[in-house]
Order: sequence, then structure tokens, then C-alpha cells
Amino acid sequence: MYGILQRGLQQGLQLTWTLGKVIFPITLLITILQYTPVLPWVIEQISPLMGLFGLSGEAAVPLVLGNSLNLYAGIAAIVSFEFSVKEVFIMAVMLSFSHNLFIESSVASRVGVSAWFIGSIRVSLAIIAGITINLLWDGGAEQAQYGLITSSETLNGWAEIAMQGFQTAILAVVQLALIVIPLMIAMQYLREKGWLTKFSNGLAPLTKLLGMEKNSSMTLVAGLTIGLAYGAGLMIQAVKEDGVSKRDMYLALIFLVSCHAVVEDTLIFIPLGIPVWPLLAIRLVTAIVLTMIVSILWKRPNYVQGKETANENSYNTF
Repeated sequence: MYGILQRGLQQGLQLTWTLGKVIFPITLLITILQYTPVLPWVIEQISPLMGLFGLSGEAAVPLVLGNSLNLYAGIAAIVSFEFSVKEVFIMAVMLSFSHNLFIESSVASRVGVSAWFIGSIRVSLAIIAGITINLLWDGGAEQAQYGLITSSETLNGWAEIAMQGFQTAILAVVQLALIVIPLMIAMQYLREKGWLTKFSNGLAPLTKLLGMEKNSSMTLVAGLTIGLAYGAGLMIQAVKEDGVSKRDMYLALIFLVSCHAVVEDTLIFIPLGIPVWPLLAIRLVTAIVLTMIVSILWKRPNYVQGKETANENSYNTF
């Protein structure tokens, strides 16, 4: 048992270091930029486009902050303005597809999938979803009630801004370590005790439905439960040890960019007073249909699967 703990801890620390080198600088940069003229300028430029989604110009603020930072930043910006239920729902769906773009796309690229590819899919899904909901839904005209959520504090001076940036970046890495290290220890135990094999067999029907081999099941579970950024550690480990093919990794990431961290990312919108079941359904249906379509179009080679895996694995690991 001590050996399992030691090996799991080592894997967790290595992953924390690998992912922390991506998360820390991006979090620091974006956190500081929101207090400079840069993000306000970006918001001003895209405000006229908000009409395409049936949104007021102020909606550019939560969309930009949510995409550049995370869902919590987007929600904090939403409660700073008065929006209708329809507007909040549209923003919630769009941000569910495309939030925290810089970090999550960069981290996902560690498993060998292009960050531009991931980012493009997420932004495209957000745009399509926003336009579609605006055209199809005539309700939600009443003003949204935000419950007990409050907006973020105002900072004064570069010293406070820089301190906030460093604190946010450090907190992000600490939170990453608190999630990744216990997970890697648990995964090491489950792997060495043979439970992962049984778990993969149990998820075989889902992976088969999506056109993937069952060895990609842990990648799906990691992304679905704890998201792309934190789940990337398990994804990297799965690619390294389970022999996930390039095709299956792309399919897994296509599925996960549509509905990663599906429980948490849905529940945090409840205080905004919007219907969350349709939000969950939209993400799941989109993920399943999109992945199935791509798997059908991207035919699996007919030659031996082991050869395919051996030739296609060229991922960035440790």
C-alpha cells in the first residue's frame, strides 16, 4: 500500500507541475488584464455583435470574462447588470460551451490535440447555440432574479491588482494540486488493483456508442466529472498508459468540449434563476450527436488496432 501511495503521489506532483506551468501564467495575465484598458476595449468592439444572440451590449462583459477566465467570473459579471431570463439562459448555454478558453484549451493540448482545434469547436458551439436559442425561444422576457449572488469587489491601484493576480494564480495551482494529487493516488490504487479494467468494461457501451474503444473510458470520466483543466491529468495518464489512439483522443475531446464538468457547470447556474435541466440536456445531446457524427465521418482504419495505436500515439507527456 505504501508503494502505491508513493507512486501515486509522485504522479500527482509531476502532473501538478506540468499543468501548473500552463495555468499559473495564463491566470495571472488574464486576471490583471481585466483591470486594464485591454479587456474593456475588447468588450467595446464585440458589443455590437450581441444583437445576433438577442443580447444587450452589456452581455459582452460576462461573455468576455467567462471565456477568458472561468464560469465564476462570467457569473459575477452577469449579476452586475439587469438581464432578462432569456438573456441569462443564452449566456449560460454559451458560457457552458466556451468558458476558460485559454487555460482549458492549452491544457487539453497536452494530450496531443490542437489547442486551436479545441478552441474553435467550443466557440463555434457557443455561437450556434446562442443564435438558435434566440430564434426558437420567445419566452423569458421577465427580469432574472439572482438570489444571494453578489458581484466581485473593486480594486484600486496597481499594487492591489497585481496582488489579486498573484493570489488568483497561486490559488488556481493550489486548487489544482488538491484535486490532482488525491486523484492520481486513487487512480494508482484502482489501476494496480485491477478496478480500472472492470470500470472500462462497464463503460464499453457508451464508448462504443460514441465510436471509441473502451480504453478511452477514463478520459471521458475525468472530463465529465472534473472538467478539462483538472481532468487533463487523468487524460494524460490514460494516453500514456492505456494506449488511447489519436482518433479516440480526438473523439473524446470533441465530446468533452461540449459537456465537461457537466454536473458542476450546470449546478452553479441555479442561483441565477434560469431553467438548468434544458441547459444540461442541450450540452449532453450536442456532445453525443456531434461525437457520433465525427466518428462516422472519421472511419477507423481496417488494419490491426494495436498497429494503429502504436503509429498514432505522439502525445506530449512528461
